[in-house]
Amino acid sequence: MSKPLPETPRQLRWMLGIRLALAALVVALIAGGVAYWIGTYRAERAALEQATRSARHFATPAMQMIVSSGRSDGHDGLERLLDKTRFVGLQVFDRDGRQVYENWGASDPSLIDTLRPQALKRPERDQIHRTWLDVSAEHLIHVVVPIVDSNDRLVGYVRTISRLDAETVRAQRDQVRTGALTAVGAVLATAFVLYPLMLAMLRRSMGLSRSLLDSNLSLIRSLGNAVAKKDSGTDAHNYRVTLYAIGLAEAMKVSVEEISHLVAGAFLHDVGKIGIPDHILLKGGALTPAELQIMQTHPVLGTEIVTGNSWLQEAAVIIRHHHERLDGKGYPDGLRGDEIPLIARIFAVVDVFDALTSERSYKSPMGFEEAMQIIVRESGSHFDPRIVSSFQAIAPDLYAAIAQAHPEILRNHLQGALLKYFK
Repeated sequence: MSKPLPETPRQLRWMLGIRLALAALVVALIAGGVAYWIGTYRAERAALEQATRSARHFATPAMQMIVSSGRSDGHDGLERLLDKTRFVGLQVFDRDGRQVYENWGASDPSLIDTLRPQALKRPERDQIHRTWLDVSAEHLIHVVVPIVDSNDRLVGYVRTISRLDAETVRAQRDQVRTGALTAVGAVLATAFVLYPLMLAMLRRSMGLSRSLLDSNLSLIRSLGNAVAKKDSGTDAHNYRVTLYAIGLAEAMKVSVEEISHLVAGAFLHDVGKIGIPDHILLKGGALTPAELQIMQTHPVLGTEIVTGNSWLQEAAVIIRHHHERLDGKGYPDGLRGDEIPLIARIFAVVDVFDALTSERSYKSPMGFEEAMQIIVRESGSHFDPRIVSSFQAIAPDLYAAIAQAHPEILRNHLQGALLKYFK
């Protein structure tokens, strides 16, 4: 059985609100994380592009002269190309990778000592090498641009190392943060807008589910009562035996799910008697061996009637096994001990107890004490001793409340139990 749905509008609102909030929060965190990653990626790509454009400025005729002459003096004009806010260092190499010029500006000596000896990555003349370097807690951009002469021949390389200025870093962080917060806000706003619609849909779904459940329960009651009226002339037996079974199962702390199966099985326990001929079913005296054999087929007939109904699959164990005995002498399968399902063993006790204490066309009702003596005497052979012991503790109160109650009172009690165990 699935997890119970909320029973009140307030519980419904809380359930939907909490689940929607959690779902929105998860989606918002994912969306915010994706937005943050995309924003960070774009910011870094933009920084790389900017550094690449700056590096290209140095692939000038002046650089070609430096590479060709191997001298760095007399080229003060290069200083004017340097962006002092981002500049860390500049190195120029000939085509064989030998350094012919460098300019580190006002960079920290320890940083220079770390960067200067790094191996040169030499890209093809129509390519550019660029990457990030993390050195001394600084996030630096490393770009290598090929230098070609007027004849489109590779003559050397220029390597620039730069950093992002504080203002750019701050702007990029603000942009990334804004994108992430926007994504989170959009998801949460969407969840807020969808909440009333989803609440209305859930209410509608619960209403349809409840209506379907009520229809199934009504059908079970009608079918069970029809059989009971044919067999005993009254539907009170079904109400009593079901209430007895619920009380006993609760005393034994049986799960809610198992009790729901017990209730459905209790109503339909004798449904197989539909297939028993009236001259046998309604016979006032003792049955002949042949008639008894036919009568004992009703559990199998009942099981066949509900076969294929998945909703009654678990309840079918009561229909089939409520006449089994602990000693294996019951029918139809001769199960022994724990081979008999627990809810069938529970029902067997209350079914016999109600049959003993009820009036039938062929017998008078037995008193409570006498009926209990029979139940106790059959403990260990017919009935499970643990179940009999639990029933002895609650039977007096159950009998006083149920045995002589008006059918309408029994219906009301049963309706309350149905609302409790079928949600």
